[in-house]
Amino acid sequence: MKYAIVTGGTSGMGLGVAKMLVKKGYHVFCTYIGSKFSEKIDNYEAHFVDQTNRDDVYTFIDYVKSKTDHIDCIVCNAGMSIRKSFTETTDADWDKQMEVAVNSHYIMVREFFTIIPAGSRILFTGSQMAIQPHATVLAYGVTKSAVCALSKNLVKEFEGTGTTVNTIVPGFVATPWQNEKPEEIKQNIYKKTAIHRFATIAEIVDAFRFCIDNPFVNGSLIEVNGGYCYK
Repeated sequence: MKYAIVTGGTSGMGLGVAKMLVKKGYHVFCTYIGSKFSEKIDNYEAHFVDQTNRDDVYTFIDYVKSKTDHIDCIVCNAGMSIRKSFTETTDADWDKQMEVAVNSHYIMVREFFTIIPAGSRILFTGSQMAIQPHATVLAYGVTKSAVCALSKNLVKEFEGTGTTVNTIVPGFVATPWQNEKPEEIKQNIYKKTAIHRFATIAEIVDAFRFCIDNPFVNGSLIEVNGGYCYK
């Protein structure tokens, strides 16, 4: 049995990736925060983990290590966006967003490093906001820029093992959160996207699948944005 971890794995892209991994034969450990996850899926475990809290992160790590002696895939998907202006963003706001997207994932990869077999897969979820900054989410964009840098630097740590490290960089995706945007805002985004719509979750999951299936893709930032800001 192969084992995988997907952070933020109970909704949207994270859930889509987790289900794809289950179909590939993995047993998947997921983290989540928010309302209790009740869907029953074979070889899938959902664990409430507040990734702003390092004690929670280490407790999750210890649990996974108690269940398996190897982790074949880590999908660092969880992120956090506190929508405030630059001057209104507090130190605590900044720290929380960095803790979820960057620090907690750095800790997980480091703590699982010795039980990651050769030929494994490490994947991160980036964001178009890391590449094309957005005025109202500066901190979020910086965390995703750091995610991209972390993934590229980790390539060196896994050199010679056949384990690959890549980042999927989505544009706007039709997740429940994005679908709640007012229609006027959605139409404005569509106009900036050459495909004139949001990506489906399945289209983003396919990019993760590609990185899992292709052993020569390594150190890449794979943009899946429909031609965002093509104008």
